[in-house]
Amino acid sequence: MTEQLRRRGPRAYGDAPPLLGHLVREDGSVGAALLHTPPFSLRTTPLTAGETEALVTALLDLGHTVPGFAAERDTAEAFVAAWERRTGVPARLGERQRLYRLAELTDPSPMPAGRARVAGETDRELLVRWYGGFVEDAGLHGGRDGGDWADFRLSYGGVTLWETPDGTPVSMAGVTPTVGGQARIAPVYTPPELRGRGYAGAVTAQVSRAALAAGVGELLLFTDLANPTSNALYQRIGYREVTDWAEYHLGDAA
Repeated sequence: MTEQLRRRGPRAYGDAPPLLGHLVREDGSVGAALLHTPPFSLRTTPLTAGETEALVTALLDLGHTVPGFAAERDTAEAFVAAWERRTGVPARLGERQRLYRLAELTDPSPMPAGRARVAGETDRELLVRWYGGFVEDAGLHGGRDGGDWADFRLSYGGVTLWETPDGTPVSMAGVTPTVGGQARIAPVYTPPELRGRGYAGAVTAQVSRAALAAGVGELLLFTDLANPTSNALYQRIGYREVTDWAEYHLGDAA
């Protein structure tokens, strides 16, 4: 999200301006960071219970509308408890995610027939359509325009396709721009009628290998904990658990 703000400006995600902040501890060190790009949820790095209380107080003092909150699970639960206590506004658990980091890449076995290739301009219509399918499957709201997403990813080779031996694309995996030596694999999508054939694992392994070859120091990805198939898949190809995240939907306390 910060990369999109840098590239496209403060209105990258909508008319409301973003909110960015950081926590300075008593010794002068920066202990946490905050990012809110409406209409999405507010996000922070891990906080202590006391820091979470202080954040809720600061947000209420600012009169800042918080439609949702997403963070490492313990931080998210502490924030929601403090928010409900202070505002009387109930929270609803949305998506539970798990953050993975690539340890040692392993190709899926068996590998499906076909090959990987980087998507090009002639694939734009396909990318727009598949991005729409991914957004619908994930239940995302207020997401980016599919055409804008496709154009940005195509500008730096940010989507890899798996295609069958006859050249038919059957799955895609994207990779974000590298920031601070890190990149994230997202999105991964296979049309419903083509699932269960190993295409997603194959294309994810290949896009991960290409990212490592390009010098990415750390590869990350998020999965929905409600989807045991994807969680098992990424572990089989070498991704290891880092931490669990939770996203809560909040009412308007104003």
